[in-house]
Amino acid sequence: METVEKCRIDKWLWAIRCYKTRSAASEAATSGKVKVDGQAVKASYMVTVGKTVAVRKGVVTYTYKVLGLIEKRVGAAVAREHYEDLTPPEELDKLKMDSLLPAAFRERGTGRPTKKERRDIDKFNRN
Repeated sequence: METVEKCRIDKWLWAIRCYKTRSAASEAATSGKVKVDGQAVKASYMVTVGKTVAVRKGVVTYTYKVLGLIEKRVGAAVAREHYEDLTPPEELDKLKMDSLLPAAFRERGTGRPTKKERRDIDKFNRN
């Protein structure tokens, strides 16, 4: 594998398996969900080794330190060698809380809750 000094941020996020497709990574960068050293960047931003990348996916903001640059998608074990996960545990705890939201929140216009949904809502309200 060849070594590169700079790499597009959307390619890098796709290659380390942060996003399933490169177009999804590009769209996230364009919409402001990707920040490098605290600055929102476009998909064409050229990232270098040593930068800190923050990626907001849903309610969680993942933080990565760039250890190496790759432009091609590789296996998960190889991809892990190119970044260090700096995501604080408090952010990961939001994933657990997010699983409770469907029972407590209903979209307007979805109709009455089913019997199971009502029981889940009652269980959530008791806790």
